Amino acid sequence: MADVPLQMQVVAVQQPGKNSTLVIEQRPVPQPASGQLLVKVKAAGVNRADLMQRQGHYPPPAGESDILGLEVAGIVVQVGSNADEQWLGRDVFGIVAGGGYAEYALLQTAHAINKPGHWSWQQAGAAAETFLTAYQLLFSLGGLTAGQQVLLHAGASGVGTSALQLAKLAGAKVAVTVGRADKAEACLKLGADMAINYRNSNFADELTACWPTGVDIILDPVAGAYLKDNVTVLAEDGIIIIYALMGGRSVDKFDFAPLFKKRGRLVCSTLRNRSHQYKAELTASFSKTFGQAMRDGKFAAVLSDSVDWRNAQQAHDVMANNNNIGKLVLTF
Repeated sequence: MADVPLQMQVVAVQQPGKNSTLVIEQRPVPQPASGQLLVKVKAAGVNRADLMQRQGHYPPPAGESDILGLEVAGIVVQVGSNADEQWLGRDVFGIVAGGGYAEYALLQTAHAINKPGHWSWQQAGAAAETFLTAYQLLFSLGGLTAGQQVLLHAGASGVGTSALQLAKLAGAKVAVTVGRADKAEACLKLGADMAINYRNSNFADELTACWPTGVDIILDPVAGAYLKDNVTVLAEDGIIIIYALMGGRSVDKFDFAPLFKKRGRLVCSTLRNRSHQYKAELTASFSKTFGQAMRDGKFAAVLSDSVDWRNAQQAHDVMANNNNIGKLVLTF
């Protein structure tokens, strides 16, 4: 066993709500149980869910750490059972239900992925949540196959850039919506077939003109007023998957008839509150499908910036203002 201290420093939330602040606190280092690894954190991804948790809108699942952070990358320094001793000393990354903004974090053994040697710690810290979310939405829920047409709202976000890369590797055509020219350019460089600046034109008009047969899979973290236009561009038997509510949680006078006529499906999805078993199966499926491509360098997380973990507020400010292209990462 590695020499692990009894106490660690963490980024804690003070006064959850609209006036919350981030502070550095001392907490006991968690002890791994059977089926868990203790990871000395080298990098932790920043996700919009962290901002929501600060505001009191997205609490951790029962029994999980109240510390922010849904993904980590680091070195395994302790294991919860002798059966997992082969993990000691490995460089890994993976999703956690909480606890990422800390010097040490618990990671379920079945959620651990070996870090590719050519990836930096920042790239590894940015990868798990977005690529597993993208994989879940596109393949587990969307059933993506080669030749289908995909629309990614918030295409330059962490999930957007990850979904774009996976969809192109799977042989899909991909359109994205973004709010700035530099974000459109970044997505086109990643392989997007079309990048629509929603500040300049209506995405439904653009897509209807270019893809008259419609879009097979729509990944939407905006919801709200986007729903009607999503249905407009949806192909027959297509699916709209809402995975966040950035544009609002309600829609006034929504007419289901157009969706019904297309035999369209509307699905809402989150990953954090899924069971450990579900996440283990998702991790295994992702690794089986894209593990070799990952190791071969065919895709990687798009890094917007990395900041020292003590300056987590800086990263939160960037995300709150939608200024990031790809992922923001805390380094330890």
